[in-house]
Amino acid sequence: MPGSPPRTAAVLLALGLTTGLLTSCGSDDGRVRITWYANPDQGGQAAVAKKCSTDKVEVEIQVLPQDAGQQRIQLARRLAAKDPGIDLMSLDPVFNAEFANAGFLAKIPDALQQQLEKQSFTGAVDAATWDDELVALPFWSNTQLLWYRKDAAKAAGLDMTRPVTWEQVIDAATRLNSENRARTTHVGVQANKYEGYVVWINALIAGAGGSILRNAEKGTDATIDIDSDPGRAAAKVVEQLAGSTAAEPDLSVSNEGTVLPFLYPHDRKAVLPDVGGFLVDWTFVYSNFKGLVGKSVSSGGISKQDFANLGWAPYPQTVAGKDAAPPYGGINIGVSQYSAHPDEAMEAAACIVEPDNQGVNADLTGNMPASAAGYDYPALRKTYPADLLEMLQAGLEAASPRPASPYWSDISGAIQAVWHSPRAVDQDTPAESGRFIVDVLKGRRLL
Repeated sequence: MPGSPPRTAAVLLALGLTTGLLTSCGSDDGRVRITWYANPDQGGQAAVAKKCSTDKVEVEIQVLPQDAGQQRIQLARRLAAKDPGIDLMSLDPVFNAEFANAGFLAKIPDALQQQLEKQSFTGAVDAATWDDELVALPFWSNTQLLWYRKDAAKAAGLDMTRPVTWEQVIDAATRLNSENRARTTHVGVQANKYEGYVVWINALIAGAGGSILRNAEKGTDATIDIDSDPGRAAAKVVEQLAGSTAAEPDLSVSNEGTVLPFLYPHDRKAVLPDVGGFLVDWTFVYSNFKGLVGKSVSSGGISKQDFANLGWAPYPQTVAGKDAAPPYGGINIGVSQYSAHPDEAMEAAACIVEPDNQGVNADLTGNMPASAAGYDYPALRKTYPADLLEMLQAGLEAASPRPASPYWSDISGAIQAVWHSPRAVDQDTPAESGRFIVDVLKGRRLL
């Protein structure tokens, strides 16, 4: 069959499966059809699905909504109804605990768990673990860097070879705007009222040595720690940026995609030479801008010189001298407890997360592997500078996942309700949000 390499012996042994288990039903050509509900991307997951299809099994992609919260709602509703039409799902790590706690996820065989724990980054394993067990298969892992225009950093006098703080970056952009009225230098962040905003808040708090909550295993009785010095340090960063000229004009609705044009804004003839400055965003930024080289200005294109002006640095520190805790994101593969073909679904999931297939996905999407072996995929070594690949892996080691809790969607919603809009954030915000989270968890207030 086209695009159907044999499974590795290691995977089959880890699963304890034989191809004799595969039955003929579901597809017009007699193959078992495994349906994988995946987040939108640039074709990476479809390419992997094709690689993991065999002459007995067809892995078919169904695309979920763009927003992670909407992905959760669609999957949770169907799984709550024990819908057998979902075999595999691409899960934002922050929802693993909720789905596992609800019994939606099939148990991963012990041998496969051990194999995945051995091959994956520590952060990827942590983010896929609930109640001391790996509940989803790490596929790709993401972290954020500080992306910047080298000319802006130079003009601002920032030494990007050394760690920088949020305060320094915001001050630098503000100073450039003050010195040149024609200059509009921004610090791009994700501050829409959505999960991406909580990703930023969590990273700011973790970078100050704190955490949104502790004792997550206690469920609604978890200890909420957002009302703390680290919480107030995070609020200070949000307040400083939102109140400065460094904030992009669409700050309150900004997301991962909308911040990108502020790095290379255009007029009708060319990329503007004296605007655009800094942004924090995920790993796909490099491949995104590389793909724009040579395209027309009207379609957002940039020149080779513009692309050469793109710099990258570790995530900014919340507190000077204290190591930053960049966001951790990514996608894990969950196998539905209600799949009509559980053995074939688990085998397909194991194939999807093989390091080479992580590399295939990363090459097409810029969403990086969940394993060091995935970074050895030859095309990645050819596409990305070696220092960038090293910085991304170092960022994963330093990254701080959002807390794992079965009630994360309520906690996240409560944070968004109080911390949004960013222009309303002040030193009272952490205390207010702390009270609101507790009230929501106790059923005293509604989101």
